[in-house]
Amino acid sequence: MASEGADVERDDEQKSADAGTAAPGDTVAAAVAARPAGGESVRVDSWIWSVRLVKTRSMGATACRGGHVRVNGERVKPAYAVRVGDEVRLRHGGRERIVVVKRVIRKRVGPPVAAECYVDNSPPPPPREAVAPAGVRDRGAGRPTKRDRRELERLRGLGGPEAP
Repeated sequence: MASEGADVERDDEQKSADAGTAAPGDTVAAAVAARPAGGESVRVDSWIWSVRLVKTRSMGATACRGGHVRVNGERVKPAYAVRVGDEVRLRHGGRERIVVVKRVIRKRVGPPVAAECYVDNSPPPPPREAVAPAGVRDRGAGRPTKRDRRELERLRGLGGPEAP
């Protein structure tokens, strides 16, 4: 009767979520409260928004329509139902995020809870380029002269053909 044990475990989780006995840092209770009701599926655009991979759900839907979201290697539409164990690849903001679904949720949750709903297998972000700070001009100094502009470009490394 393995199913009875699973039912008891689910009932305990539901009681702790309903009673509000969860500790303030208990992220499991928040994720349990945000999961879909029995038998419901979650759209991929909604899931990537819920776990904070994109800022808005419409951005998630646009990314799906543009072919920037792949689930298990397949390009998907926004209404694709995501399941536990799926690998979701999202190209967003000049970076590719590769995540494996650990928990399916339908509501947007806080960052600590969202981080527990997936396993992040993304490559590390590229290092930021060291950019020289833009030349700061004194207030009221007026428009820079051609000579000033050339000096600024030389400092930034944007010199034209005559640059050494």
